[in-house]
Amino acid sequence: MWVLRAAVTIEQQHLRRQPGLMKKPPRRWMNWTIAVLAGIVLGAFIGLGPPNLFTKADLIGYAVCHRIESHSFEIGSREFPLCARCTGTFLGALTGLFGQVVVLRRRREAEFPPAYILAILIGFIGLMGFDGLNSYLTMIPGAPYLYEPQQWLRLTTGALNGLALISILLPLVNYSLWKTPSPQRTIKGLGNLLVLLLMEAAMVGGVLSGWPPLLYPLALASALGVLTMLTLVNTVIVLLLTGWENQYSNWREAIPALLLGMTVALLQVGVIDLLRYAFTGTLKGGLPGLDV
Repeated sequence: MWVLRAAVTIEQQHLRRQPGLMKKPPRRWMNWTIAVLAGIVLGAFIGLGPPNLFTKADLIGYAVCHRIESHSFEIGSREFPLCARCTGTFLGALTGLFGQVVVLRRRREAEFPPAYILAILIGFIGLMGFDGLNSYLTMIPGAPYLYEPQQWLRLTTGALNGLALISILLPLVNYSLWKTPSPQRTIKGLGNLLVLLLMEAAMVGGVLSGWPPLLYPLALASALGVLTMLTLVNTVIVLLLTGWENQYSNWREAIPALLLGMTVALLQVGVIDLLRYAFTGTLKGGLPGLDV
């Protein structure tokens, strides 16, 4: 990473000596255009979709999750917006983001965790993939599998996967956004990782508790986790495609870039929902052949 950073710094210094070659940040009129576009798309999602907040969360979950009923948690008779594994993944990502930005105060750190921490995080992703493959095999008649799938295991491996994904994504976001990203690691060692894992364990325990007053906000937060992850990924892509990376000094300046990332995320959700509805004929959930 430091080699890449040095190369980028040298190139930027070279470009600054050649007027006109550096891409400029968006002008004020462009920021207002982005704000209006974001308002239209968000207004359409709020106004044109179903009025119930939980149903709107269902639509967000429908864009990224199979939503098989037997694989999902319920609040009474109400299914979560996401299946157990996706609930863990996106709640885990949101929990990991809160843990790193608020608890560990990693506001602009743009270096990946140490190699051994990265290896552990990649192991978390592999663990979820292994459990997912085993679960999938149980749905194929006659296919061999190692153990009976469990909801708590889907949720837990999903949470570990979500923590791993946000821990890899956050340094990319910070490196892309800020004029002066901090050359520090987002997760510095095992102590930091332990703090995050304890937070993930508390989140998993909250879902498994089955306590309705806690389940409702957690279920809605899982849909918020989907939008948050899509927004951050799309923001990085937008910054790279437009050449607006490394232009912002504070969050207020970065709002237009984040709004554009959110707008793309909402459009993605809408397009995927429409395509899936055209294919399945339902917005409830499940996929043909996999609704067992």
